[in-house]
Amino acid sequence: MSEENYVLELEHIRKEYPGVVALKDVTLQLRRGEVLGLIGENGAGKSTLIKCCTGAVIPTSGKIRVNGREFDRMSPQLASENGIAVIYQEFNNVGELSAAENLFLGRPIRKGMIIDRAAMEREAQKAFEQLHIKINPKELVKNLSVGYQQMIEIAKAIQQNAQVLIMDEPSAPLTSAEVESMFKVVELLRTKGVSIIYISHRLEEIFRLSDRIEVIRDGEYVTTLITPQATVDELIKLMVGREMTQKYPPRKNCINKDKVVLELDNVCGNGDKNMSLKLHAGEVLGLGGLVGAGRTELAEVIFGSKPIESGRMLLNGKEICPKSSREAIDLGIALVPEDRKRHGALLGNSIKNNINMPIYERISRFSVINSKTELEIAEKYRKDIQIKCPTLNQLVKNLSGGNQQKVILAKWLAADCQLIIFDEPTRGIDVGAKYEIYKLINDLVESGRSVLMISSEMEELMGMSDRIIVLAENRMTGELAKEEFNSDKIMAYASGITDETKE
Repeated sequence: MSEENYVLELEHIRKEYPGVVALKDVTLQLRRGEVLGLIGENGAGKSTLIKCCTGAVIPTSGKIRVNGREFDRMSPQLASENGIAVIYQEFNNVGELSAAENLFLGRPIRKGMIIDRAAMEREAQKAFEQLHIKINPKELVKNLSVGYQQMIEIAKAIQQNAQVLIMDEPSAPLTSAEVESMFKVVELLRTKGVSIIYISHRLEEIFRLSDRIEVIRDGEYVTTLITPQATVDELIKLMVGREMTQKYPPRKNCINKDKVVLELDNVCGNGDKNMSLKLHAGEVLGLGGLVGAGRTELAEVIFGSKPIESGRMLLNGKEICPKSSREAIDLGIALVPEDRKRHGALLGNSIKNNINMPIYERISRFSVINSKTELEIAEKYRKDIQIKCPTLNQLVKNLSGGNQQKVILAKWLAADCQLIIFDEPTRGIDVGAKYEIYKLINDLVESGRSVLMISSEMEELMGMSDRIIVLAENRMTGELAKEEFNSDKIMAYASGITDETKE
């Protein structure tokens, strides 16, 4: 394959930060009109690599070639001029503006000195039609689904003549229907000659969309495989550097059926109705259901962030009614939320600060924090749950997704919470880091704590739960013991079919 066939080449890219080498030696070659899957564990260097492509990060050494033209560094302007665009998980849309205005954000069509909104709406309509998507150009972006907001980002890139489109975990915020629509757009762009780097932890997506797969590990290039010739087991081994014979670590049966930690008795609130369940000490109780079934809503009620409207909630046999998250934490209830970046951690703060956040009152005297105790606590949990970081002063936003999740868990362990709710605990986390999170959940229940786990991944739900309760339309539709686990049964309950309706 001659060089002119590559639209983008990265050669021996290295990026050093103080005390950390993020990229050691990474090479990547992207052909015109292909989808290249880019995979690796959290912290492998994928995000740093794509930022080198767009000029957001300047490599310490190495070369970048676009259509044969060589650069030792990129800038955002150079990347745009050379047809490189990125679709990040966090979109750059402005909710108060229309779809058309967002498409032309920063480069409006003008008629003299006046912005020509009608012309922008006509051009936006053409751009959306080219991608076979139905979006009203006049609609405010805040009123559009996440899937449509993503399509606007893609349309914006193509409208600016992007020849290389980098998609960073594009399916993470989408529903299954929106994911299918996004797949169709990716396949359409490929036929139009657009080259795509597709980054995802979901290996089934990589196999479905890509022509080749590049693996990086610990900041180094590992190999590139032709997709039809690769296997899932092979990719996992290349990503994590070891054989993974089990997806779910073994766990002792440590359920104490004589000790009910949490009991809900016909609880209504936050849209949910007549919720009744029991969670025992040492148990992982799974909550299944489709998006919008009411699972997160129930977690918010238990955690005190939304009020109970009726019914009773008991913790260790004592009736409680937490009116705030602070009250719930003081009672020993913790929530590891689905959106860890927005609700789970203070990204701009250090690891040390995040871990100690719930207990600063406890380790302070006259409003002065005992800095020695603060450091000792943070160091204890860094070691206990193996948070990978050069220093406890590192900002949480600079950690991988898996390590961010560990920091959130560490703060609840520091607060000595006995009931921990996990809402989509492994969303956006790679295979190796998932296994570590599963081990931590096992450690929690083996130590006598209780876990309520919400998951949209059927395999994860069945692989980690001791029992599963399924919700549909804000009601409980079924309960399954471990020996009854069956994906068809769970999907039937999630669709609203109950044992009563079957009869």
